[in-house]
Amino acid sequence: MIIHSKLPDVGTTIFTTMSQLAVEHKAINLGQGFPDYAMSEELIDLATEAMRKGFNQYPHTNGNPLLRQRLADKVNKLYNANVVGDTQVTITVGGTYAIYTAFTTILEPGDEVIVFEPAFDSYLPNIEVNGAIAVGIKLQYPTFSIPWDEVRAKVSPKTKAIIINTPQNPSGAVLSEDDINELRRVVEGTNIFIISDEVYEHLIYDGKQHQSILRYPDLAARSFACFSFGKTYHCTGWKMGYCIASPQLTAEFRKVHQFNAFCCNAPIQAALAEYLLNENAYLGLSNFFQQKRDYFQGLMGHTGFKALPSYGSYFQCYSFAGITDEADKDFAIRLTKEKGVAAIPLSSFYKDGTDNKVLRFCFGKKEETLKEAVDRLLR
Repeated sequence: MIIHSKLPDVGTTIFTTMSQLAVEHKAINLGQGFPDYAMSEELIDLATEAMRKGFNQYPHTNGNPLLRQRLADKVNKLYNANVVGDTQVTITVGGTYAIYTAFTTILEPGDEVIVFEPAFDSYLPNIEVNGAIAVGIKLQYPTFSIPWDEVRAKVSPKTKAIIINTPQNPSGAVLSEDDINELRRVVEGTNIFIISDEVYEHLIYDGKQHQSILRYPDLAARSFACFSFGKTYHCTGWKMGYCIASPQLTAEFRKVHQFNAFCCNAPIQAALAEYLLNENAYLGLSNFFQQKRDYFQGLMGHTGFKALPSYGSYFQCYSFAGITDEADKDFAIRLTKEKGVAAIPLSSFYKDGTDNKVLRFCFGKKEETLKEAVDRLLR
């Protein structure tokens, strides 16, 4: 039997490779983005209570109605939107599932999607498995800003969508209102869709404002906005997220969703519906993570690594150009094996493997974990 692979160039992800290497060498894993501290006891209790109350069978395919309405209430308040939970919010198996389903909803063979690199690793396979073509545009190093003139030059009659990510993984860059206005000018008068990856919406620093696509009615009408509970509530293993789109786009999104996952974890949805009433749980995240970013950056200042700006997410990129001229993958592997600290080489986020001598570190860890990691680097 021969399988003609839809993803012939895809192997094991760098996250899996580096995490396995970290386990093998007892390294501190600052590569993969997950917290090493406890999640909310209140949310755990709510999930347990939901199971005991009988929320253990199939929920509605589109998601718990109360959860969807409370999410609509939340984004309407935060972004001055006008979202209706029943017709515009769909609960998904994590943010990556929401992005994949959005792509699958709109893409046909031969379509083109503009992708900004470095890009989260699921984007390109999502596009290619649907028979479409990723048109890569490199963010300007080292600020990771969007070269809008190049975007305009690469828009073609085949352009079906543009995917944006703010705050951005892996760079920590954040889109500004000027960027949104540039995006508006690019898509005006076209049939181009927008996939807006906003899983780090609440992890934004230095007084910057999250430019959710939901703030802009003209853009929201053509967009799928994708979010993550795991990033917000420190429970990445729950794999829970949601997608918000116009009623028309949502109807098509749900056609794909109902024949894939069909529905998501029932007791967790019931628990999240109640926990959403605790606004401090997400409104306080900026300060919480900015303190971690600043703490880690202060420690790393004693090493030979040079910090690149991070205004969002729980990642920060560091240049090692002043330390060694090794390839970033080789250096990341050596750090893991010899120093006991795992990070992700930034070249893994480029289709062509662009190597700017940069590693991505996750600072969403306990302070003692961050200190021990830097102590190891110093030793």
